[in-house]
Amino acid sequence: MQDMKDLIDQLNQSNRRLSKGHRRIAQYIVDHYDKAVFMTASRLGESVGVSESTVVRFASAMGYEGYPQLQRALQELVSHRLTANQRVEMAVDLDPREALNSVLKSDIQNLRATMESIDGAVFDSVVQRMLQARSIYVMGLRSAAPLAQFMAYYLNYIFDGVHLVSSGSTDVFEEISNLNERDLLIGISFPRYSSRTLEAMRFAKRTGADVVAITDGPMSPLAAIASATLTARTDMASFVDSLAAPLSVINALLVALGLHRREALSAHFRRLEDIWETYQVYLEEEQQHV
Repeated sequence: MQDMKDLIDQLNQSNRRLSKGHRRIAQYIVDHYDKAVFMTASRLGESVGVSESTVVRFASAMGYEGYPQLQRALQELVSHRLTANQRVEMAVDLDPREALNSVLKSDIQNLRATMESIDGAVFDSVVQRMLQARSIYVMGLRSAAPLAQFMAYYLNYIFDGVHLVSSGSTDVFEEISNLNERDLLIGISFPRYSSRTLEAMRFAKRTGADVVAITDGPMSPLAAIASATLTARTDMASFVDSLAAPLSVINALLVALGLHRREALSAHFRRLEDIWETYQVYLEEEQQHV
């Protein structure tokens, strides 16, 4: 796929063969790509001063099946380039009273797009890689840290030798210094991608460890390093990353792994229930109604 410079060059060169309305759209995208790529066809047309149908015809003139395809291509190119301030500006037209519906609809779209595009064979491959690994290291920094923490928390019920790699009191490279060819590192990152996560994945690759990525698409820099990549859509409604789809993919991995290790997992939970009851880890039913 073209990078942003190539796409801008294409938009600029297309001015010679596009109609006046189409040229205005191309110029607006070149000048305001950070906002334009997240606009609907109707909103983009309104900003440029053309009709929605003109925007749709522009996408076709650029070689795409329709506007959603052009918009997705643009989003993939610029998402990791957006600063936090640009993300805030991107949602400047969002009515706070519509935030709930807008965000929920966006998350639903991300889930639907992820379900339609994720590769089932790759998913099964990742499950097998995790079952075969001696130790599993789960790494997610910054906004991906809650995903890594959630995944590691439940993996600890299924496997021994699970390690959460985070930017805590020690350097991440100290936490993964014992990696070898029997181990697996799962790197989780979404735009804006964590450079530290990429460095750790490269380090793991050099040790001979297996490397899996959970990221937003094949254009992600994590995909170029990983032996297997699971992708989940994270299109955002504002400056906040949409993590609904990645979390759902992680849930699916945990469920699949639990089914493979059903007997051992059941025995483990029976032991834990005794411990939880003894030390009153959870509220008893009668306490919940006090």
